[in-house]
Amino acid sequence: MKPRAGDEALRAKRGFFRKGHRAETLAAWALRLKGYRILARRYRTPSGEIDLIARRGALVAIVEVKARPTLQAAMDAVTPAAQTRIERAADLWLSRQKRTAHLSIRFDIVAVLPRRWPVHVKDAWRGHSR
Repeated sequence: MKPRAGDEALRAKRGFFRKGHRAETLAAWALRLKGYRILARRYRTPSGEIDLIARRGALVAIVEVKARPTLQAAMDAVTPAAQTRIERAADLWLSRQKRTAHLSIRFDIVAVLPRRWPVHVKDAWRGHSR
């Protein structure tokens, strides 16, 4: 039986999904080892999705995870449009939390690179409303 044209695209999509899920798992463990507590993974809102929400003390890190061949490629993948989408999702998450007035928020990137420990880029960008 000959494979259908859509089958190949579906297999590729599933492969990217699994790769992204593995990258998020590795990033979460790297953050845990640095003293962060993971509050949420793949937090979905109508505005978009946040890969990881982590807390250490009074700091909440909104983390975008990117699996790319280089750190520069990972940084470039978080476009201004993606930053805005993540910021809107973070605003929704914050609005649904109790007692967040004392918390600081930061936007980070964790780059998962081939054959390397994940690179944590703190304060990768500043939120527009902050």
